[in-house]
Amino acid sequence: MSKLPTKSEILDWIADNPTLSAKRDIAKAFGIKGAARIDLKRQLKELETEGHLEKRKKTYRDPDRLPPVSVLEVKAPTPDGDLFARPMEWHGEGVEPIVLIVPRASDPALGQGDRILARLQVVQEEDHNYEARLIRRIGANPKKIVGIFRKGAEGGRILPIDKGADSEWAVLPDAAGGAKDGELVEAEQAGPKGRMGLPRARITQRLGDPSEPRAVSLIAIHQHGIPDDFPDEVLAEADKMKPAGLKGRTDLRDLPLITIDPWDARDHDDACYAHADDDPKNPGGHVIWVAIADVAHYVRPGTALDAEARKRGNSSYFPDRVVPMLPDRLSGDLCSLHEGVPRACLAVRMRIDAEGNKIGKKFVRGLMRSPASLTYQEVQAAMDDTPNARTEPLLDDVIRPLYAAYAALRDARERRQPLDLDLPERKIQLSDEGTVSSVNFADRLDAHKLIEEFMILANVAAAETLAAKKTPLLYRVHEEPPPEKLDSLRDTAEAAGLQLAKGQVLKTAHLNRLLHDAAGMDEAELINMATLRSMTQAYYSPANFGHFGLALQSYAHFTSPIRRYSDLIVHRALITAHGWGDDGLSPGDIDRLEATATHISDTERRSMMAERDTTDRYLAAYLSDRIGAEFGGRISGIARFGVFVKLDETGADGLIPMRNLGNEYFHFDRDSATLMGADSGTVVTLGQRVTVRLTEAAPVTGGIGLELLTLENEAMPEGSGRGGGSRRGRGKSGAPKRKLARARKKDAKTKVKRRRAKKG
Repeated sequence: MSKLPTKSEILDWIADNPTLSAKRDIAKAFGIKGAARIDLKRQLKELETEGHLEKRKKTYRDPDRLPPVSVLEVKAPTPDGDLFARPMEWHGEGVEPIVLIVPRASDPALGQGDRILARLQVVQEEDHNYEARLIRRIGANPKKIVGIFRKGAEGGRILPIDKGADSEWAVLPDAAGGAKDGELVEAEQAGPKGRMGLPRARITQRLGDPSEPRAVSLIAIHQHGIPDDFPDEVLAEADKMKPAGLKGRTDLRDLPLITIDPWDARDHDDACYAHADDDPKNPGGHVIWVAIADVAHYVRPGTALDAEARKRGNSSYFPDRVVPMLPDRLSGDLCSLHEGVPRACLAVRMRIDAEGNKIGKKFVRGLMRSPASLTYQEVQAAMDDTPNARTEPLLDDVIRPLYAAYAALRDARERRQPLDLDLPERKIQLSDEGTVSSVNFADRLDAHKLIEEFMILANVAAAETLAAKKTPLLYRVHEEPPPEKLDSLRDTAEAAGLQLAKGQVLKTAHLNRLLHDAAGMDEAELINMATLRSMTQAYYSPANFGHFGLALQSYAHFTSPIRRYSDLIVHRALITAHGWGDDGLSPGDIDRLEATATHISDTERRSMMAERDTTDRYLAAYLSDRIGAEFGGRISGIARFGVFVKLDETGADGLIPMRNLGNEYFHFDRDSATLMGADSGTVVTLGQRVTVRLTEAAPVTGGIGLELLTLENEAMPEGSGRGGGSRRGRGKSGAPKRKLARARKKDAKTKVKRRRAKKG
């Protein structure tokens, strides 16, 4: 096409191609070359002046966009049966967009006047601009239960899996939803008690066999008592919320604060921007902005929302679902820093010198508008010279300056020497049916490390600012390891031919030296795990005891108030300290700060246990059809009752019970954390390579049973007696003790050889 396009054609192109909206993309699409580009530039400028387009750096975007999660009012159905909805919060200057509701089979029936919370997707159809998927109907929040369905002559009953449940639930024949006897089901209250005195329920979802993977997270949620339904009054408060305006805030909408998150993130609570410091007194320095969703504006002390958020303490994450701390209206919408949508935030402007040292900080309460919601992978790809249409316009002015600032922070980190564990993160991928399709170890990109360093810097700035202003807050505390755990780590290191020095004040640098020496050795993963196990668990406290793992004197959680109540308290403290409004710390917040710290430390541990149990069950389910298969692994733990092995392929932990260890009795030595065969003298110790056979995988419990086949590539000796079930040694009197002594002596010689080899 050689002629200049009309304004309408330009707008249609941008609507159809939102990621190809740079001037050169538009020129290429319409075949515009040479001097005609000047006319195109004039037309784009006119469209911008008329309000049809908004220029963001090198691209043009439609400013009138609905948030991806919106409140809608359902209209009357059309003669064809289609349901359209009206957005309740349309503030654009153009024509109100038309939204088509796309129902799923499991959705409840909707009627004219119903208000719903829905997730929107932009489309370009003749009769509508958006398609909506129902999240829930506002005001409808029936009680839900999970349990085992037992079919009966007149419908059936549900036996809740929650141990605290006080009764069964009756299910009428027309409310069973086709559930089969013994299935795990999710149901909602459907009426008052019936003739048998049982409350009635309607089955809303069949989860299948209780041992199947898609039921795993629900079991963990109920077993650990994690609240997964919001009370009606909490939802009502959230649904009434309106977006915050500019009044009383610093206008940050022109700052290109981008969000960088996993590809499957449902919310975006932090954004960042960096540029070179133009102060001649700070040559080579950088200015770093970190903006965090202003949750405190919406969740105020004394409200039902606040009480529920404190009760939950944090969000819980599972492979197939998230149990959020806040309702969708907040966590997925008003408190999520979506691309192109004005959002309230608390932001900190930090200055660092060329060596990465923080030399200044200032907090503001602002209104921002992110130009892009990017993933770790696409940001890293842009820096690796393969940008896409979304990242290319941001590469020079936004992405490269972020990495330049990160390089300085990385140098500062090297000097500070925080604990540098190398523990790959397992990523469980589920199929559409809820089964485990793969278990991978996630890549750790520089993009991940960049965000991590920026968030740490902002967290430190929050703690230091509040301490200087003498405002109560919750610190994130991590105390140094106790002596007995260090002794255990030292023994593990010595078994691998490594050393952890004694008789000095322990610093993370000492542990990092151990981890560095282990890198590249077969025992590297074992040393990393043993170092992690030697650590104390971090917790929240109104008193500052420092953060050992990060090698920081003051540290607080500021960067994730959508998913952590601790961060919400810190936000309120900042509001109080700066006099930004009446939604800061309340007298009640301050009075119960100690109790809050204890409570949310407990809820955090609760979530960790539920998430760990869920992972174990998913891995057991994934391996359940491979009984009899052989796997490689490494011994990760030794106990009187058996040997723990971490499998190479999945990272799953399995147990070799004593009866499956070998055809002889094994002596357990607690001090050396070893087992020794009574007949053969075979020594089993931490870190050894093994080949095992899978004998059991129980998805309901998450248990994985193994049989030992080879130890350090050698087959297990036959021995002269039964397996480890006998408590008595075999052979001549005193032989086991003599063999144990010889084994220890041999083991000591092996350690010396390893040390010499390493020094060489």
